[in-house]
Amino acid sequence: MIALKNAVSSEFVERVHAFFSENGPLSKAKNFEFRPQQQEMAARVAEALEEERHLVIEAGTGVGKSLGYLVPAILLALEQHKKAIISTHTINLQEQLLHKDIPILKKVLPVEFEAALMKGRQNYLCPRRLERALQSAKELFTGPEESELQRLAEWASTTRDGSLSDLSVEPDPKVWMQVCSESHICTQKTCGQNPRCFYQQARKRLLAADVIVLNHTLLFILLGSPDAQQERESGFLGYSVSQYGLRSTIQRLYNSRTRKGLFTVMRDAAGVRLAAELIDDVEKFFGAVESKSDFRKGREFRVRDVDFVPDTITGRLTALQARIAELVKRTDDEILKAELQEFGRRTRDAREGIAIFLEQSAPEHVYWVERTGKTERFLALNAAPIDLAPVLRRMLFREDCCCVMTSATLAVGRPDLAYFRERIGADEAEPVLLGSPFNFQKQMRMFVVQKMPDPRDAAYQKELERWIAHFVEKSDGRAFVLFTNYRDMQQVAGAMQKFFVEKGMNLLVQGAGAPRSKLLEQFKSTPRAVLFGTDSFWGGVDVPGEALSNVIITRLPFAVPDHPIIEAKLELIEERGGDPFTEYSLPEAILKLRQGVGRLIRTKSDHGIIVILDNRIVTRPYGRAFMQALPKCPVEIV
Repeated sequence: MIALKNAVSSEFVERVHAFFSENGPLSKAKNFEFRPQQQEMAARVAEALEEERHLVIEAGTGVGKSLGYLVPAILLALEQHKKAIISTHTINLQEQLLHKDIPILKKVLPVEFEAALMKGRQNYLCPRRLERALQSAKELFTGPEESELQRLAEWASTTRDGSLSDLSVEPDPKVWMQVCSESHICTQKTCGQNPRCFYQQARKRLLAADVIVLNHTLLFILLGSPDAQQERESGFLGYSVSQYGLRSTIQRLYNSRTRKGLFTVMRDAAGVRLAAELIDDVEKFFGAVESKSDFRKGREFRVRDVDFVPDTITGRLTALQARIAELVKRTDDEILKAELQEFGRRTRDAREGIAIFLEQSAPEHVYWVERTGKTERFLALNAAPIDLAPVLRRMLFREDCCCVMTSATLAVGRPDLAYFRERIGADEAEPVLLGSPFNFQKQMRMFVVQKMPDPRDAAYQKELERWIAHFVEKSDGRAFVLFTNYRDMQQVAGAMQKFFVEKGMNLLVQGAGAPRSKLLEQFKSTPRAVLFGTDSFWGGVDVPGEALSNVIITRLPFAVPDHPIIEAKLELIEERGGDPFTEYSLPEAILKLRQGVGRLIRTKSDHGIIVILDNRIVTRPYGRAFMQALPKCPVEIV
């Protein structure tokens, strides 16, 4: 633990510190529990905000991070007439902030404030576009799509906020994209005074709010927007052109199968002909890409060569852009003009993205082809910066603002959080490492199975099944079994199905049909359940109480360097004279293991066991780095 610098250093920091004291204003909140780590975190955040310094802070589960950063952020925002921007990775945390933490603070903070959730523009229905779509329905939609449009029109008359989250059934994407808000159609000038414009009403709420909650994706879109052209040219956070997205754009102009689209509305024969031919060109181009891509190792194929396939498409997209521009000049209908301009921008972005991909013109980028969608039928061309640190340094860690980053798992053995700070370009940020309020010595016990054979051994899977069976019986189910490989998980699940039936335990397997949220709810509500999960269950999952009393780690979570970005990162480290294993693979695996282990103890009353079925943690020299990074608790080697 790092001590507070000069205890409390200003009147503002002192107020924040006092707010979290045993008899402070927060003590009046329901279920209040004094937590020294939370108080220290809040004071550190207050110092950083007041002095406009960047801060990176690790605070474990149970510290109460949300209140620890919300209180100083809200108070300073109000005093300085600014807005506190809270960016999260998960929807769950957004909901917790808006429906649990912020309502608590509205009751106990000595000031009044407003908070609002920011969603992407395309989450909102646009009444003007809906009206136009209804007028041109026969030229734009098929019969089933018209029915969907009518359903949306009925919903529009009753919905409270007009956003996707208010719809009970997810709409047809093709229809929704024709009626959702678009930046150059729904503007402050055209819709600002319309009380039924859902996006503009949401915008007014944001303008009035003191606290804005949003997700990371939207944050980076906003940070990149002041100079969009420069960001596009420098690579920003990457490029992606999807076959499905390009097809959809062209078919919204004209679909030769249904004979519907914007060119039909405008009765433009030349546009109809061009769009019909272009769909064939798109299929041929991506067909050539597929024939040259080797997907035997997975969904991604790295492209190292300039002009990977002949450019048979960008010239045709230029022609489509020109046709759209000509139609824009011809029409006096402002809504139609804005619709066409939006399609022109999308066509331009696709053309530029394909050109960059084929020319490999973005410096320090990695390029790859990826199969997309559930059926993996379509392809996407991707380019991304190998090293994000310079981009994030420019966007987040500027001298004219203060950025505070916090998580339960940032350290990989060093208290200065150097690995995380260097990786994200936060070299100058102050590191703070806070302890946990949990008593892991009493709440958690760890078992390491040294007897496990090497994964390449023929007996490995049978032994894996045997030890999983042994430990889930020990905890009477109530277990997460975390895998690093989807195929291994499926094989073990299939082989152990009979065992779980015999023991009366309910086996839940990720990827068997139910989405993660439903699977998690099922696990919480089912006695003696065992959940087999891969990547997304290692982190961001919260199951407090007895429902989860056992977390089994099947293998140390080293990332297989088969994803092009990881492969390129390792190559870059090697080119710079470094060691890819110690500088990337090992710290990434340590962070992932810490996240997996962190699923177990979520409250002070939780108890349970951690099981590691990978003997490398005790037989290899690097195993010590893993053990040192985990909470200190009794360890039994079997």
